[in-house]
Amino acid sequence: MIRELRKADINQVADIWLDTNIKAHYFIPAQYWKSNLELVKELLLQATVYVYEDNQKIQGFIGLNGEYIEGIFVSEAMQSQGIGKILLNYVKNTRSKLILNVYQKNTPAISFYQREGFEIQYSGLDEATGEKDYRMAWQQK
Repeated sequence: MIRELRKADINQVADIWLDTNIKAHYFIPAQYWKSNLELVKELLLQATVYVYEDNQKIQGFIGLNGEYIEGIFVSEAMQSQGIGKILLNYVKNTRSKLILNVYQKNTPAISFYQREGFEIQYSGLDEATGEKDYRMAWQQK
């Protein structure tokens, strides 16, 4: 089931955010993510966030700021089971255009977004981490 984030969900969602970032972004020190955890909790409550829940357990979520995807996060145990695609399709039905940034070293994510119809627009640099990234976009046809 997909539903909007509730305040009571924040610790579960933040744990998924932290674990996923540390594992997917092995090239960025874990301390970077840990030091941003409290700020991220505040930002999540201000963003549009949809959670994927099964048996009252949140297994993934997608965060949006307008048409910008802040991120798609799926708990490690549930990755590669279609939850990210389900969440992405859910928001594709509510927007005509979506954009996001993804680290160039995160090749599994780049492949996922390309399979889902996103195209690389340009290359950039994430100033906070010093890592190169891509801006990717999807347009409803």
